[in-house]
Amino acid sequence: MESKSLYDESRGPVTIVNTGCCHDCGGRCVLRAHVQDGKVIRIESDTGPGPQIRACARGRAYRQRLYSNERLKYPLRRTAKRGEGSFETISWDAALDEVAENLNRVKKEYGNSSVLFLPGAGNQGMLHGPLGPGLMLQMFGGFTRYWGIPSYEGALFASMATYGTIKTGHSRDDLLNSRMILMWGWNPANTVWDPETALFLAKARENGARMVAVDPRFTDTAATFADEYIPIRPGTDAAMLIAMAYVIITENLQDQTFIDKHTIGFNDYKDYVLGRSGGVPKTPRWAEEITTVPAQTIADLARKYATNKPGALIAGWGPARTAMGEQYSRAANVLCAITGNIGINGGYAAGFMRAYSSRETRHLQPDKNKKAVDKSKGIPSANPVENNALPRADSLYKLSGGTNATSARIHQSRIWDAILTGTAGGHPADPKLAYIVASNCLNQYPNANRGAEALKSLEFIVVHDQFLTPTAKFADIVLPVNTFMERSDIAPPWLGSPYYIYLNKTVDSMYESKTDLEICRDLAPRLGIDPGFFEMSEDEILKMFAGRRPDIDDYEKMKRDGVVKIPLSEPIVAFKDQVKDPENNPFPTLSGKIEIACGHLAEMDNPGIPQVPAYLGHKEHYDSPLSKKYPFQLLTTHSKIRTHSTLEMVPWLREIEAHGLWINPKDAQKMGISHNDMVEVFNDRGCVRIAARVTERIMPGVVNLCQGGWYQPDENGVDTGGCANTLTDDTHSPGGAFAMNSALVDIRPAGKPGKEAV
Repeated sequence: MESKSLYDESRGPVTIVNTGCCHDCGGRCVLRAHVQDGKVIRIESDTGPGPQIRACARGRAYRQRLYSNERLKYPLRRTAKRGEGSFETISWDAALDEVAENLNRVKKEYGNSSVLFLPGAGNQGMLHGPLGPGLMLQMFGGFTRYWGIPSYEGALFASMATYGTIKTGHSRDDLLNSRMILMWGWNPANTVWDPETALFLAKARENGARMVAVDPRFTDTAATFADEYIPIRPGTDAAMLIAMAYVIITENLQDQTFIDKHTIGFNDYKDYVLGRSGGVPKTPRWAEEITTVPAQTIADLARKYATNKPGALIAGWGPARTAMGEQYSRAANVLCAITGNIGINGGYAAGFMRAYSSRETRHLQPDKNKKAVDKSKGIPSANPVENNALPRADSLYKLSGGTNATSARIHQSRIWDAILTGTAGGHPADPKLAYIVASNCLNQYPNANRGAEALKSLEFIVVHDQFLTPTAKFADIVLPVNTFMERSDIAPPWLGSPYYIYLNKTVDSMYESKTDLEICRDLAPRLGIDPGFFEMSEDEILKMFAGRRPDIDDYEKMKRDGVVKIPLSEPIVAFKDQVKDPENNPFPTLSGKIEIACGHLAEMDNPGIPQVPAYLGHKEHYDSPLSKKYPFQLLTTHSKIRTHSTLEMVPWLREIEAHGLWINPKDAQKMGISHNDMVEVFNDRGCVRIAARVTERIMPGVVNLCQGGWYQPDENGVDTGGCANTLTDDTHSPGGAFAMNSALVDIRPAGKPGKEAV
């Protein structure tokens, strides 16, 4: 685990501790912490043999987060109104007694369904974070929780509907076999998407692959890799993909042999595309009016993708974070299918895009008898509150491996509404107490102002965190949790790379902070729970977890090295077996084939989720009546300097990129706005005051405010922290996609008269 380092040792010996970065940034990378006198003095990344799992600036700057003066040091009790951030320091015994007292009271008065558990992605290890508290609350009698993940729910739904699985990706080394790489709404230069992505994109470009980026913003990825950049109006991606299908079909460029052998429903889709059903042919000219992409550009791209096989269409999750996001993802999946770019080296199936992960080591086959079981008995669950609840009508409940289909859960975007309206509002529970772990949910769930109203209405809130986040300010009790450098853990790969990180404890826990496991160990007896699992040591649990993974064959070596890199004899190619030998390897759909028309969706009989992918508008689309009042489309993309709202407090990272509202010079000029001017961006849900970043890297009519800035309303309710979710809508698409990139707003110079924001 430790080795000597060549430093001046006048202040004590220096050791290098092999550890890793464990946040939800798309990476999870090797870190090597240089420790002197019990303090981290330097951080470097992977210097071992390839493939190197090298950290970005976020991981390398972590020392400033570890030693931030803003760290929570002791348990806190609220002393003023919720949200004011006034607390007093109390002992751990007093804090845990109060938490236990309220959990026991709420359970007795209202039942376990009134306990709302809100876990988050603030820690991505196998052990620390939500696992312990979730198990504890399950043993306490159960709880209510959410379904749906903002990052990918639309892509997940589409992946399950088309392929029956979320395991649809290739390992990054297979990009070297691609003749064309179409990066659609995909910005791995900022969001990483596994540590080796940028390296293999660079190698693929050197190999001669043609690269095209489609995005409303000229991203760092487009600037670095793309031969061609195509700006597209947000929320219209499905229209362009469908128009590309029109060109391919009408010019007979489709792979008909692949379609006939491996898919069902092509003729239904063809009828929609050609206008035989729905009435309007989906021509490039039709799509140009919608997308602003010239018809000739659409047609040319379609021909290039269809004829330059193998081609990798990598459909990023950003365009799926819209009010009809699953339609974009399904349209991308189908375009991959009709061109025969699935199951072959250098191709790509799009979809959810998981490649290598022990969380799903094989394609799960559907239970042909599951429909009758679900309809009559519900879905079995280890959580007593959920056990045997019926499946949701809008869920793909017959398929295994996607979102849990139980009707006992609340969609994450509707949590605030569930707190405020409960069962009277159509939700499965009446929440009274929130137990929040590794989550800055007020900041990261849509409609933050409504979230503040909801949190104020609860009877009790407990938060585990490392900083006094906007969410923690609403807690009754705040419990200080240590960072990944103050404990040991194992981090699985984020999406597709074959490795595991072992995060060796680097320094002792600072102040009175504890692990989530230690908190549960102390809280369980107060709740009448046998501590059992919680009394196991950290090492015992991690060794047990590693022992369940057939790809971790030497736990002690992984612990010593800080990483285990799993060699591949050849690139991972999703559905290679299904395409090579379909008789013995059916696709894990109900039909056993790629479902261009999905029978599971047809059964729902919901026009918002048609059986073939379609272009659909919504209430905050660019051409909706509301656009007359709020003419700008808002994007809420990921920042290169944060992981969601984590790392907001790191000065080194703030120096890399200033938080602000991207706006095109044409729009800025019309309103008399200059670069760095303070502006107010607003709609009926709220108002944000932020500096303008005037740049040609975003389309006219579109503005971008990176998500993750901390919600900080002033005395007038104007958010001065730059929280994008002050402006987003707390609804979801018919398939569960979050509408984070489907908000209409207006802009005015700050301090000047104009429309009043609610």
